Amino acid sequence: MMLRLAAVSAVVLFSLAGCDRADAPARPSAKVETAAPEAPVPAAHTDVVATTEAPAPPAAADEAPAFAVLYPGAQVDGAPLTANGAAGPGGLVTFTTDATPDQVVAFYRQRAEAAGLKSVTGMNQGEARAYGAAGAAADGPSLQIVAAPSPDGATSVHMNWSAGS
Repeated sequence: MMLRLAAVSAVVLFSLAGCDRADAPARPSAKVETAAPEAPVPAAHTDVVATTEAPAPPAAADEAPAFAVLYPGAQVDGAPLTANGAAGPGGLVTFTTDATPDQVVAFYRQRAEAAGLKSVTGMNQGEARAYGAAGAAADGPSLQIVAAPSPDGATSVHMNWSAGS
């Protein structure tokens, strides 16, 4: 438990160390909700097949890049923390999901790589998983994920992101 807390604290500190909250406008507290998948549209005729794509997961916060979305079905623990700094907008959000830590990391790895970020860190500690990705520039976009099982059986996830400047 202490090791997990230390790992999460380290990720949070590294992610928010460069954020300057002096210029960040105050944001009202808001509950972030995930979108429910749309029900498939029934076919009108037997020779016509209607398909619908699942909607994209919602962004973790305003100004969050496409790779920083909530995991599908996530239950957000509280309002995301956001700030604007020299490296652009960034934020931290915590949530729980029924997915495993491995599934969570795989989801965010795919999104980060699709956005052009490169995997830079990975950690497996017991059942906990951590993942980090960054853009090529020093002040480019970045993403850090820590996912660990919680005592109630769900997976607790901490996501830190920066959109880059």
